Amino acid sequence: MENFEKLGINSGFTKALAELNIIEPSDIQKKVIPVLLSGAKDIVAQAQTGTGKTAAYGLPLLEQMDSNNKSIQGLVLCPTRELAQQVSKQLFKFTKYSTKIFTEAVYGGEHIDRQIASLRRPTQIVVATPGRLIDLVNRKAIDLNLVKTVVLDEADEMLSMGFKKELDDILSYLPYIENKWLFSATIPQGIQEIISKHLASDAVRIEVKRENTVNKNISHQYIMCDDLEKFHALQLFLKSEHENRGVIFCKTKAATKKLTKQLIAKNIAADAIHGDLLQKERDKVMRAFKNKTLRVLVATDVAARGIDIDNLAFVAHYQLPENDEYYTHRSGRTARAGKEGISMCFVNSSEVKILRNYERNLDLKFLQIKKRR
Repeated sequence: MENFEKLGINSGFTKALAELNIIEPSDIQKKVIPVLLSGAKDIVAQAQTGTGKTAAYGLPLLEQMDSNNKSIQGLVLCPTRELAQQVSKQLFKFTKYSTKIFTEAVYGGEHIDRQIASLRRPTQIVVATPGRLIDLVNRKAIDLNLVKTVVLDEADEMLSMGFKKELDDILSYLPYIENKWLFSATIPQGIQEIISKHLASDAVRIEVKRENTVNKNISHQYIMCDDLEKFHALQLFLKSEHENRGVIFCKTKAATKKLTKQLIAKNIAADAIHGDLLQKERDKVMRAFKNKTLRVLVATDVAARGIDIDNLAFVAHYQLPENDEYYTHRSGRTARAGKEGISMCFVNSSEVKILRNYERNLDLKFLQIKKRR
C-alpha cells in the first residue's frame, strides 16, 4: 500500500494526516504530489471535488514554504468563501506537527479592515477569492511580490462565476512566479484560454479518470414519480430517513426557494442556500445546518460548492443536475471520511435515460426504490 512518505511528504505532515484518518493517498494525490515536489513547473490537473485535491496541492505547497520568511510565498485562489475557508482550515490542520506555516483566508462578505489587520501578521500562504484579492491589491494592503506559487482551485467554477478578468489580472501581476498549478473539474474554452495565456507550453497535464472519482461508499438510488407526485415522494423518503440529515439539490434559485417553503409548511426543519442570499444570510443558514438546528439544506449547485459537513446521511436530487460532473459534486457531499451514504434521484419516466448515462459515464449502478403510497 502506497503511503504519503513514499510520495515524498515529510513525517510531520504524515503524522497530522494520520490523525485526520488520511492514510492511503487518493488517485489524484498519487499522480500530482511527486510531480509538484520534483521542482518548479506548471501543472493542469483535471479532478472533481471529493477526490482529495486540497491535499494534492496543499502538501507540496506547504513543503515549499520557508517558515523563516514572514512574507507571502504561496497564493491559492478559490471561487467561494466557503471553499477558501475550508482550504485554509485544511492547510492549518496539516501543519499540526510541523514548523508553523501561517495561512490567512481573505474573501468577500467580511470586513476588509479586519482582513487587512490579519495580513499584517506573518503570513506565508494566502487563500483568496479573486474579487477580494483585487480589492486588497488596489488598496496596497497585500504584497504579492514574493509569491512563487499560485494555485487555481476549481478554476472552471471561478470562470462560471464571472472571474475571468480578475484571474487574468492576478496572474499578470505576480512578478516572480515560478509555479502555476491549475485544478479544474472540466476544461472549457475559457480555461483553455487561461492555460494558453498564463501557463508554460510544457505544463504537465494530469487527469483523474472519472471512474475513480465517485465514492464507492455511496448507494445510488432512484424513485420514479410524475412531477406532481415528486414532493410527496420526497416527504416519504425524508420520513424513511428518520432524523438523518442531508442536502436536497434543485437546478434553479426559484425551485430552491419554493421547495424550502413547502418543506417548512410540512414542519421539516429546512432552509435554502442560493445565489440571491447576502453573505451574512448565507452564513446564518450554514451555521444553523452545522449546529444541527436544521435537518435539511436545499441548495443550488453553485451555492453548494465548498460545503463540507461531516455525517450527512443522504443527498437528494429533486431536480437532476446539468451534467455528469455536477452529479459527482452533489453526491460527494455524503459518505465522507469512510462512512456510507445515499444519493437519491427523483425522476419522471423520461429522465430515467439520464440516469443510464450516469451509469455509463461514471461507472455507477442505480437501484430503483419502489414508491410508497
